[in-house]
Amino acid sequence: MIIVLMGYMASGKSTIGKRLAKKLEYNFVDLDDLIEAKEQASVSEVFKEKGEIYFRKQEAIYLRELLQTKENIILSVGGGTPCYSGNMDAILNAANTKSIYLKASIPTLIAKLMKKKATRPLIAHIETEEAMGEFIGKHLFERAQYYNQANIKIAIDNKSKKEVAKDVLDCLL
Repeated sequence: MIIVLMGYMASGKSTIGKRLAKKLEYNFVDLDDLIEAKEQASVSEVFKEKGEIYFRKQEAIYLRELLQTKENIILSVGGGTPCYSGNMDAILNAANTKSIYLKASIPTLIAKLMKKKATRPLIAHIETEEAMGEFIGKHLFERAQYYNQANIKIAIDNKSKKEVAKDVLDCLL
């Protein structure tokens, strides 16, 4: 089985994915890490040197390769992955695949991202919580139609990573 975790930046896809992989004895794959390995450059370098269109094209190719694997994997995809190149349809139509949306409210995302913005080039320039809220709100408005197609939706607000992982397992088992 392939379990695809999706959601906005800082929703816990990688952290929860690693916990789930350990618990279920699945392999964990972070799509961005895979892209970096295949492209031999960081995601931000690929964006800067080759552009977003190139990145999205490669992302779609690598995603489709992963969706055809016969291995048991937990796959964490980038926040934008479901929104481009028919990727959400590919995820929904892949055999033995469950998609899970880790859903966070805007205040939760603001709190998490204000602490991590230095490590995230997309938001490093945002100075205030108000500006961060506007940025997140705009993105979530655009992306919600994709995220909400996931087979399972799990609210993560006010929950520990352990609680979120348990919620995901409860929905799967």
